[in-house]
Amino acid sequence: MMIGDSWTQIGSTIAGLMFTLATLQQFFPHQLRLSLQQFVLASLQQFSLVQKLCDKFVNLFSPYIHITFPEYSGYWSNQAFDAIETYVGALSTTKASLLKGSLVQNSKALVLTRDDRKVCDEFNAVQVWWVLEPSPTSSSEDKYFQLIFRRQHRDLITGSYLDHVIEQGKAIQAKNKQRRLYTNNPSENWRSYKKNLWSDIAFESPATFQTIAMDPSKKEEIINDLVSFSKGKEYYMKLGKPWKRGYLLYGPPGTGKSTMIAAMANFLNYDIYDLELTTVKTNTELRKLLAETSSKSIIVIEDIDCSLDVTGERKKGRPKSNEKETEPENEKTSKVTLSGILNFIDGTWSACGTGRIFLSYCSFEAFKILAKNYLDVDSHDLFEKIGILLKETEMTPADVAENLMPKREKKDPDACLNSLIQALEDAKEKAKLKAEKEKNIKINKGKNMKFYAKRLLF
Repeated sequence: MMIGDSWTQIGSTIAGLMFTLATLQQFFPHQLRLSLQQFVLASLQQFSLVQKLCDKFVNLFSPYIHITFPEYSGYWSNQAFDAIETYVGALSTTKASLLKGSLVQNSKALVLTRDDRKVCDEFNAVQVWWVLEPSPTSSSEDKYFQLIFRRQHRDLITGSYLDHVIEQGKAIQAKNKQRRLYTNNPSENWRSYKKNLWSDIAFESPATFQTIAMDPSKKEEIINDLVSFSKGKEYYMKLGKPWKRGYLLYGPPGTGKSTMIAAMANFLNYDIYDLELTTVKTNTELRKLLAETSSKSIIVIEDIDCSLDVTGERKKGRPKSNEKETEPENEKTSKVTLSGILNFIDGTWSACGTGRIFLSYCSFEAFKILAKNYLDVDSHDLFEKIGILLKETEMTPADVAENLMPKREKKDPDACLNSLIQALEDAKEKAKLKAEKEKNIKINKGKNMKFYAKRLLF
């Protein structure tokens, strides 16, 4: 029996005694019930004091040492706990005495996990025990691991063994990693005692650099940059720079910015954190959110210029006497500033080599990639005409893809390509009419200005 089991039994006995007393005192006179309650409280206080003294005494002479690893360290998650949970979970299928089986969503494989609190492990012929316990000081959802081992093995366990556990746990996590897509929760939904800053779902986008429609030379440049970054951790450390990389994706809607992010995540095997700035009220909240992102992840901030005060200017003080007093600023309005973001993600934007990536309207080279993806054709008699129209017309890759999408069960490249040609000619005609309309408006404005000038002269 481990140390602490006897105290559990004593606690259960006291709980039973309290229940019995609570039942019996219903038949006692009021004064006697008060006296009985005071006696029980005094006894419990004495028991608590005795228990603490006994615990100290037992721990002093106990042959075992207990190390606790809580799930959360203050407000933040404990990364050691995560690695330990993965490591102990891997032990379950071979060393745990009780197991439970379940089918994971979208999987045909039966997954075995432990169904008991205690798992035994052995390291260099030394036996240890891992015990999963609910936290007694916080919510029942919180938990902690307790490592129990003999006192004479203290140096081995606190040194080599724990290093082994953390290293193996992280390796298993990396091997079994399933990419996740995170989005930040509004701060009013955060819990004070544990993280609830991000919600996540499985990230299953099929986007790759092979299927993305863009200029091949630019695509190759981005891929080479990502490869160089992924292998450059030691180089960044040598330079004294944070191992981060930043990209500014810009271009008209439908040119593939979101697809580019998904392709990057799949290429690097990174998670994505989609940061919605409009729900972040202060720079302090932003700091907490960024601190809770995992390593090897992509942080996405969309429409940054529309989501916050890029100038950092704020209304200060009360209005002057000759100014009309406006309504008080909504307390829920975000006070996150651009300078605050740049401070918290130090080096992310400035450390860029590739940096700015303009995703433009569909070029002929991008069209050929889409034709291969959607129609399985590398060449066609209509390609030449499409190439000419693409030079004369601005159409996004998303619109081109929509016209190439087969409308019937059987693919018909001729019909799809002719549909695209028609769409390009319509777009060309609309652009021509729009240009003529703007030209006429400009000419009329010029005539009106001349007319008003003549009236002023006379």
